[in-house]
Amino acid sequence: MISNEERIESNENKLYNFIERLYPICRSITGNGVRQTLNFIKEIIPLEITEVPTGTKVFDWTVPKEWNINDAYILNNNGEKIIDFKKSNLHVVNYSIPIDKEITFVELEQHIFTLPDHPSWIPYRTTYYKENWGFCMSQNQFLALKNENYQVVIDSTLESGNLTYGEFYLPGKLKDEVLISTHICHPSMCNDNLSGISVTT
Repeated sequence: MISNEERIESNENKLYNFIERLYPICRSITGNGVRQTLNFIKEIIPLEITEVPTGTKVFDWTVPKEWNINDAYILNNNGEKIIDFKKSNLHVVNYSIPIDKEITFVELEQHIFTLPDHPSWIPYRTTYYKENWGFCMSQNQFLALKNENYQVVIDSTLESGNLTYGEFYLPGKLKDEVLISTHICHPSMCNDNLSGISVTT
């Protein structure tokens, strides 16, 4: 017979393991990261997944273009990656348009976001409704930059596509409905995103 303590520990492990699995995925309000996340959830509960096309009116909002990203980085004069999306997907401003060019430090500085009060943290920033680009880094990383030229690369797409969401209906004994909702639109952040996905699932 399984004790309450063993049952709790088993559930904790399931929750943590699911978060570990979802953590590397770069999610946004649209895109393949959302689909991949929903498909992982669908392995546990039978979600019904729906795609809503770009341009669809939803009350006072319009479904935006779909954003996907493959890679992003900043190279210094020595060709070294000083910022690497593959090490942390928070390094890129969510919904950044594609770019591949050499720029000065002064220009780069206009596209960098940090949290000076927390010098080792990488902030999370988005540009959903203004086509722009940017990088996020710790304040410590920013202070280490030199006044030189940098190669900035964001391999992304922003084009007409779909917004994707999932629903699961569990019939009960009463006709009343209880809505349990969680957002899945944030990248690798545990407390603001993955804990909700894992517990809700």
